[in-house]
Amino acid sequence: MSIQSKEVINDKGQQYHICCRKEDIGRYVLLPGDPFRTDMIARHLQDPKLVAHNREHKTWTGTLNGERVTVSSTGMGCPSTAIALEELIHCGADTFIRVGTCGRVCPESYDESLEGVIITGAVRDEGTTVHYVPIEYPAIADRHVTDALAKACRDKGYNFAEGIAQSKDSFYGQHDPDSMPNSGRLHQRWEAWEKSGVMASEMETAALFIVSSIRGVRAGAIMAYGSMNDHTIELACDAVRILIERDKK
Repeated sequence: MSIQSKEVINDKGQQYHICCRKEDIGRYVLLPGDPFRTDMIARHLQDPKLVAHNREHKTWTGTLNGERVTVSSTGMGCPSTAIALEELIHCGADTFIRVGTCGRVCPESYDESLEGVIITGAVRDEGTTVHYVPIEYPAIADRHVTDALAKACRDKGYNFAEGIAQSKDSFYGQHDPDSMPNSGRLHQRWEAWEKSGVMASEMETAALFIVSSIRGVRAGAIMAYGSMNDHTIELACDAVRILIERDKK
């Protein structure tokens, strides 16, 4: 049994932040962080239509394999990601794939042949998810979504690793730790992530996995190193197609 959150509705009868109604959203949702990336991803859908754009949340809905599929941006960081996810769940979505970008962490991640990472779990190095569940609870991807992403990758022959992400709250805490009064702690923790084989650093996946687990929906993630590329989007769309066909059975 999953626990569902209370709906918060605006005066137009829409979800308060994403400004969507149930009829606007498909069961399957692709989640970039950047609202401008929704335009890139929506071009991979059939007959995409812009549904809403409020704050950092821009939403398109089209189809893949005859099923309605939505693209909705979360904004940067776990707080806005958790909000978007809660409201998309209220609209009836139950399958989510984060499509984003990340930085490299452990030595293995610096293999230049790697395009990115299929994320299997996340280090909860952020402050949002402790409002949901104690820190000992793991942030892990749904195995069916992860398997669909891995199959899509094999079928296309693209080189994406599978591994763990560190989800952080501070971009400059990573890129300029010496300017922080807390620099010693930041350096020590980064060294721990390097030594423990963390493949990616980003800012949203822990919230995606924790909220999905608590609310009883499915979530996975695929991210490109550096800049967004078409291969990452292709694999996410192909994984949705795989899940659609599997769900029909």
